[in-house]
Amino acid sequence: MPTVTSRTFRSGNSEALRLPREVAYGAGVEMTLVRSGDVLTVYPKRQSIAEMIRRLNALPAPGEIERRDVEELPEPPGL
Repeated sequence: MPTVTSRTFRSGNSEALRLPREVAYGAGVEMTLVRSGDVLTVYPKRQSIAEMIRRLNALPAPGEIERRDVEELPEPPGL
């Protein structure tokens, strides 16, 4: 796990922190911040179930769906 150092700065009326490349998430990623005393935990915001379903439904459908062979399995002896 990389350990990096950065400084806070003012951006408008907010205090900002530049994430160095080694720990950056990329542009436009919504983040969740949790402060507990002197510890600040930062992680990408989790998607809601509704958003995940919407994104899954937007995926292209497969051209063909394979069907499994219907095959009866013998009962194991002794059951």
